[in-house]
Amino acid sequence: MNEIFETIGKIGIVPVIKIDDAEKAIPLADALIKGGLPVAEVTFRTEEAAEAISRISEKFPEMLVGAGTVLTKEQVDNAVKAGAKFIVSPGLNPNIVKYCLEKGVPMIPGCSSPSNIETALELGLDTVKFFPAEAAGGLAMIKAMSAPYGNVKFMPTGGISPKNLNDYLSFKKIVACGGSWMVTDALLKEERYDEIEALARQAITAMLGFKLVHIGINSSGGEEAMKAAKLFESFFGMALNDGEQSIFMDDVIEIMKFNGRGTNGHIAVQTNDIRRAMYYLSGKGVTFCEESKTYDANGNLNLVYLDGEIGGFAVHLKQKA
Repeated sequence: MNEIFETIGKIGIVPVIKIDDAEKAIPLADALIKGGLPVAEVTFRTEEAAEAISRISEKFPEMLVGAGTVLTKEQVDNAVKAGAKFIVSPGLNPNIVKYCLEKGVPMIPGCSSPSNIETALELGLDTVKFFPAEAAGGLAMIKAMSAPYGNVKFMPTGGISPKNLNDYLSFKKIVACGGSWMVTDALLKEERYDEIEALARQAITAMLGFKLVHIGINSSGGEEAMKAAKLFESFFGMALNDGEQSIFMDDVIEIMKFNGRGTNGHIAVQTNDIRRAMYYLSGKGVTFCEESKTYDANGNLNLVYLDGEIGGFAVHLKQKA
């Protein structure tokens, strides 16, 4: 997969925006970045699109800004000149795809049928847009089409909202979802950038689904750990599950039989997607302990500790099963 598409996959959500006034491009991009979404597809449905892309690219070079609704070679040229890092089209026009590939610009064409996908594969693509997603059959259609095309990744757009976002993203063949609910025409027209930032942050929060799953408490050994466990059992009626290295109380408190990570212990935070969670937290300056990573039987990352402590506790991410 193209490096840019890999990064888009780590972000998970691509805001699809229509800009009628290029003056609003900078504050809009700033709101999206602050909200945790350093990516945008600026649609060529207005005459201001190229100028908006140019301004965002110049002000925020770290942002992945692409051009959407690209239908002609002229629009490709204008988008590339403006600084677009990728091109998206609503349908699959082989001539436009070839033109983008000749220019070395990553291209995601719209595909909603097996014939479209086979054409995309013949052109050398492995990532396509599924549009209009909900109207074209939604997740069920993507799953049905992906079966015979195992290497194809999809970016569904059209009808995506916070209500169905995680349904789509839970399917491993989906690289990211495109959506416009966090940047509506009304919000942009009225320059309600704080609300756009809040909606972007809410989208990230919904996607990652951070949830405290248990707190680990360090002890000097098995005897001390059992004493603590018996108190939790006696005081609060918690079920005691004695393991080799720790004792779990109702699956919410883990009493270690040794001094583990963290001065006092550790805190386990579950997430819907550990890879996307790491990318998001990295943007906040968080680093991770590489040696702490563990993987499941299929080789997928399922646990990693953050470097450092919070309040005397080490913190680790845990992939939701």
